[in-house]
Amino acid sequence: MQLRTHLKIDQELSGTPVEVGEGYAVVELKTKENMRADEKNLVHGGFIFSLADYCAMLTVNEPTVVLASAKVDFKKPVVVGDTLRAEGRLLRAEGKKRWVEVKVYRNQDLVFFGEFLCVVPDKHVLDLE
Repeated sequence: MQLRTHLKIDQELSGTPVEVGEGYAVVELKTKENMRADEKNLVHGGFIFSLADYCAMLTVNEPTVVLASAKVDFKKPVVVGDTLRAEGRLLRAEGKKRWVEVKVYRNQDLVFFGEFLCVVPDKHVLDLE
């Protein structure tokens, strides 16, 4: 399936799409030195969230999709050098709203879980005002 949204995302920071289909997406991210938060090589959670958010957007895959809210849980720490795999799936759609579940894994370990509420406005969010 062709990517229809977030075409300008820096995939070095937010992940590379592996699969995008009707109601699902898979995105992988190789964590790097510039994501490091401290001397122990802990990866800042914002990069993990960015991966999951990007995966949620690709799960919806509509040109104007935006994030309205998210409930997330960071399950395990991630360190520089870890490769993460985000798996998104559409839970339900109602009007312009889309509920998406994203799980992020390091190998078989669940490191992040999120429930995202995405909205698909009729036109770009910056054109609505």
